[in-house]
Amino acid sequence: MQLITKYKKIEPYPTKDGSIIRELMHPAVHGNSNQSLAEATVPAGGTTLLHKHRLSEEIYHITKGSGIMTLGSEEFEVRKGDSICIGPGTPHRVQNTGKEPLKILCCCTPAYSHEDTELVELP
Repeated sequence: MQLITKYKKIEPYPTKDGSIIRELMHPAVHGNSNQSLAEATVPAGGTTLLHKHRLSEEIYHITKGSGIMTLGSEEFEVRKGDSICIGPGTPHRVQNTGKEPLKILCCCTPAYSHEDTELVELP
């Protein structure tokens, strides 16, 4: 099991929701058991696609920037220092309303998987 990762050595990749992800700790890569930790980046003016996870509970922690979070039928402002709990099956997205990248630490349990991510159409 890899107990430590180095940020600069982790290659970012795009996810289904349109954000850029750095998988900081993930069972499939690092050997930890049940959860994943990633950093999502949403560029200035960008918005992730509305999506949900059938199994995973997520916690978002905003580390840089500000935006508008859609969580189910609610919309609210988020900014550096805020944390949001996203239950399994809850549609969500985030819009970056700032002039700098919006950075979010994302903790998922069970760990994030593309297969557990479902894009949601707007009504």
